[in-house]
Amino acid sequence: MITIRRSRERGHTDLGWLDSHHTFSFGDYHDRDFVNCGTLHVLNQDLVQPGKGFGTHHHKDVEIISLVLEGVMEHKDSMGHGSQMRPGDVQIMSAGAGVTHSEFNASSTEVLHFLQMWIVPWKHGTRPRYEQITFPAEERRDRLRLVVSPDGQDGSLSVAQDAWLFAGLLASGERMRHKLPSGRTAWIHVARGRLNLNDLEFSAGDGAAIRDEPILTIQGLEEAEFVLWELRED
Repeated sequence: MITIRRSRERGHTDLGWLDSHHTFSFGDYHDRDFVNCGTLHVLNQDLVQPGKGFGTHHHKDVEIISLVLEGVMEHKDSMGHGSQMRPGDVQIMSAGAGVTHSEFNASSTEVLHFLQMWIVPWKHGTRPRYEQITFPAEERRDRLRLVVSPDGQDGSLSVAQDAWLFAGLLASGERMRHKLPSGRTAWIHVARGRLNLNDLEFSAGDGAAIRDEPILTIQGLEEAEFVLWELRED
């Protein structure tokens, strides 16, 4: 069963400097039908204007995963980390017992485009932690590259939950197959382009919950960038 969440149905926040679309309930936006998908509680697609960003703010007991699509994001946190992220970079900040951080568009001319996703962890009150890894386009081209896993498998980032994140770049006409393990729920999100999933068409901003579909067949209708979460069922 595939339950589609069309781009136009998402929540939307426009602050001028920030144009953000919310797949699930977030902040002042609430949709009782799309509060979460298992332990995935936030999937925001953000556009941040040059030189603008999120000032220092606090998080607790959440695993925050960011993936840059376009531009340069500058990150600073209370653990002493300071870094810049570019397309193909993925970071995870495990907020644990509490952490403050800021995120800014480091460019004075280009828009920053990125995904931010939040996973609820197994345990609360743990020690905060930060990781960042670059996954080059060639590692994601016409395949699903594992970028987040519970144990850092295959050079991925480690998350404190039974959750697995794959990132893909799919050329027009190319096809891939992925086996969804029994008893798992998946969420797909198309960040850019168009693709076909099990004979259903998806465009930029579209997503879907996937259950009881043992094989996922994904074909590019035009060049597409997307992510796929595998999650334990509730």
